[in-house]
Amino acid sequence: MKDLKFDYKKTIYVGLAFFLIQMFWQTYDNIIAKILIDKFGLSQGMSGILMALDNVLAIVLLPLFGLLSDKTKSRFGRRTPYIVIGTLVAAFAFVSLSFVDNKQTVLVEQAGIVSEYDLMYEKISSPDGMTKAEWDQIILNDINIESLSKKYRTIITYVENGEIKDRYEDTDIIGVFDHRDISDIYYNYLSMKAWDLTKNNVKNLVWFIGLLFIVLLAMSTFRSPSVALMPDVTPKMFRSRANAIINLMGSAGAIISIGLMTIFGLSSKSYVSYTPAFVATGVLMLVSLALFLFKVNEVKMVKELELDVEKYHLDEHIDEKTHEAIPLTKSEKMSLLFILLSVFFWYIGYNAITSKLSDYAPKMLNMGFTTPLLVAQAAAIVSFIPIGILSSKFGRKRMILFGVALLAVCFGSAFFLTKDTKMLLYPVLAFTGVAWATINVNSFPMAVELATGKDVGKFTGLYYAFSMAAQIITPILSGFLMDEFGRGILFPYATVFVVISFITMLFVKHGDVKIEKKGLLESFDVED
Repeated sequence: MKDLKFDYKKTIYVGLAFFLIQMFWQTYDNIIAKILIDKFGLSQGMSGILMALDNVLAIVLLPLFGLLSDKTKSRFGRRTPYIVIGTLVAAFAFVSLSFVDNKQTVLVEQAGIVSEYDLMYEKISSPDGMTKAEWDQIILNDINIESLSKKYRTIITYVENGEIKDRYEDTDIIGVFDHRDISDIYYNYLSMKAWDLTKNNVKNLVWFIGLLFIVLLAMSTFRSPSVALMPDVTPKMFRSRANAIINLMGSAGAIISIGLMTIFGLSSKSYVSYTPAFVATGVLMLVSLALFLFKVNEVKMVKELELDVEKYHLDEHIDEKTHEAIPLTKSEKMSLLFILLSVFFWYIGYNAITSKLSDYAPKMLNMGFTTPLLVAQAAAIVSFIPIGILSSKFGRKRMILFGVALLAVCFGSAFFLTKDTKMLLYPVLAFTGVAWATINVNSFPMAVELATGKDVGKFTGLYYAFSMAAQIITPILSGFLMDEFGRGILFPYATVFVVISFITMLFVKHGDVKIEKKGLLESFDVED
């Protein structure tokens, strides 16, 4: 047994599949919503529906293709064919989206929307902001009051005898609106102009959504096979360490995506060409796939594991909980329910921010979104080790409650940031990364701790069903609320749901067992 060693290189090469997956999703989440809102003029709610499509497909297709890959027999192995075909289709379809994006960009440029945006961006970014006379021109000549959200209609108008009366002339409008309100109104106005173009030339939108569906379908085909490949080729005793490396590979992919968007100047402004991001992501996916195929021989690796099992008398089919499933007590069932509800509520809050930040930061704070995201990712990675140590000392539940409370404070404080205090977003998102890592490290193990024997798979499925359901609902719900009350509602919305998750977590009484201290690398072994 002493001769059996963990193969770091093999695990890194196997993790290339997860690397390209996370790199893709980081790019997708940050630019697709911006294109739909800014260039096609979709509302926050409608764009949210499309952004939820990947999670709808995931609920249906991830278990399906996981099962299909289990049953697949080919000379390349069970998982590799799905990884190859899925990556090729997704990469080429993703690059193809850039052509549609460019065609739509030409239309908005010809309509003068881009020049209006550039002028407004410079005005709001300037130290003095906008004068009342400049705002008068916009509100009186350019913007139809009826097109504004309920929040702004209430400020500008009132109803008397069933007739809308303008009270603008009697109001110091600059005093009523702060910088974020003015930005929100004007950028919505530009989106509505883009929607007028889209209605008259709907072909581009149809092509964009069609290609988007192909991309999402392709990505759904190989996520489960990619995750399943690691345990296929890794002895059970090393799987925690291997999963840690896989997660670090995924984080590296996300960081590279954020770095590329920063380098290409896609962070702050809206009406830019996203071709560099589409092409770079597609090319890196193909390069990662090529390296994966060069270094990963699935059939050979599986055979090597079988030989190790025989040589070292390992039994890969016996779990430490081999007994039949034991029915949960009423108290344990309630704990499981409250854990799942907590997962649902904190994912609603967190995913709303991650799916909308690329739209919120440039328009409400006049800053790029990529560097804050990079800070959050780095803070999460750095915090995994101390979180693992603290969890072993204080327990899972206490650490989760700490993480949830910290997340609520971060989201609540972010609401008060303006263009003058925007630099505080960096420490806010750094603490957000720490909070989310604290929750992730402890929540999944706490849920499956209640499982015994054959129930582990069922409890895992429940965990992901609740998290996926939240990620389907929140882009849509937060989007429609932003349409009605403005972008400023985003962080209060997220805060409310995170606070609810704190309350539900208080009712959890089981699953909080003493945690063994992890090694340095195993601290990164968290469920994605």
